[in-house]
Amino acid sequence: MVRFGTLSSYPSAAPAVIIVGAGMSGDQLLTTLPMWTRAQSKLFRGKCGNRGQLGFRSWGSQANPIWLMANKLRLKSYLSNYQNLSSNIYKPVGGVYEESVARKAFKVAEEVVEFGTKISRDLSTRKQPDISILTSQHLKNYFPKTPLEMVIDYYLCDFEGVGPLRVNSLLNSEPSPTYSKFGEDSYFVADPRGYESVAHHVAEQFLNTKVAGQITDPRLQVKKVVTEISHSPTGVTVKTEDGLVFRADYVIVSVSLGVLQNDLIKFHPSMPQWKILAMDQFNMAIYTKIFLKFPYKFWPSDSGTEFFLYAHKKRGYYPVWQHLEREFPGENVLLVTVTDDESRRLEQQSDSETREEIMAVLRNMFGKQIPEATDILVPRWWSNRFYKGSYSNWPIGVSHHQFNQIKAPVGRVYFTGEHTSAAYYSYVHGANFAGIDSAKMITNCIKRGACTNKI
Repeated sequence: MVRFGTLSSYPSAAPAVIIVGAGMSGDQLLTTLPMWTRAQSKLFRGKCGNRGQLGFRSWGSQANPIWLMANKLRLKSYLSNYQNLSSNIYKPVGGVYEESVARKAFKVAEEVVEFGTKISRDLSTRKQPDISILTSQHLKNYFPKTPLEMVIDYYLCDFEGVGPLRVNSLLNSEPSPTYSKFGEDSYFVADPRGYESVAHHVAEQFLNTKVAGQITDPRLQVKKVVTEISHSPTGVTVKTEDGLVFRADYVIVSVSLGVLQNDLIKFHPSMPQWKILAMDQFNMAIYTKIFLKFPYKFWPSDSGTEFFLYAHKKRGYYPVWQHLEREFPGENVLLVTVTDDESRRLEQQSDSETREEIMAVLRNMFGKQIPEATDILVPRWWSNRFYKGSYSNWPIGVSHHQFNQIKAPVGRVYFTGEHTSAAYYSYVHGANFAGIDSAKMITNCIKRGACTNKI
């Protein structure tokens, strides 16, 4: 590893750090590290971000740091307009529900969500055990059964929370710290540079780049798949799929929780049992946004129609839709979201089979004369070995002590990522904050000898 120099506080060779999986957490971590450590660091970056498919929360009591970065970059983005959904819920076959009927069902479901939030606060105040979101619904005697009730329940719960309601932790989901602190607005990134340009922006703060923005810094290793990490009291060794070996004093692992759960990186010696159990008990959610392109538009696109729902007897069957007329005018693109078990099912079938299912749903909504989709994009986060899921989700039964075990270091191996942010797990800003926290943790170890973390 090339040494780039040290500060006066470190007259001898400065500690070297390897960061595996340099996404938002890894990039922000290295930006936060002191200069003497930064100069000795090496990053391994795989694929970064879900290009053009994600959004970010904007303003609440404080500004979301990702929002500030996006503004600085002047990312082309659009406020998602969820208004008027009660007028845009399609029946299983033929037309939309009457607005008055849908509005009444929405009101009941929203009262159940508010009830769950109150229950969560009460459990927290009285230090009572956690319950699932589904259990909180049952306490309110809420059992969605009709296609209309199920799709509204899905929209209010699964569309944001992703995991099954019987699994999702109420205490750690409601009320949402992201909503409370940053507000509920979300934006769709439609910039050619993609949402990943936010992570690139952070990396450019410390990596050498060309004028055009291309990163040329030799400390950044791309297309290097890390397969093994060996660690001892004196240092770490990282091996890649193509047989290269890198050595350093510390390693920070910022790959997704799904990668860690699937043992795709071998640790020598193995992680202790408490670490494995903590990681395995947390949930890796799957959130799939499917894009379809058509020869012409056949859906309503006037004000108040951006989002629409499809009610089906099978809960979560192609339920939440968005037309992208503002984001990509004239491109005739629809977006439909599925999650969890449906995501797994779709990943195991061909794109043509998925397109056939979707076309049947669209014909149920808009009639049999609509054109065939000319193209389809189906992300496969669960199948992709670099992700093994979309992002983490806090399940019932995982205590804060166990959560702290997920992010706790093991010797000279440190961990970071959105799954290590207790308040903002699953979000990009959670990854951002996690990177900052991990940088402070390893700096305290290197500079002050505070390497023992009580968990």
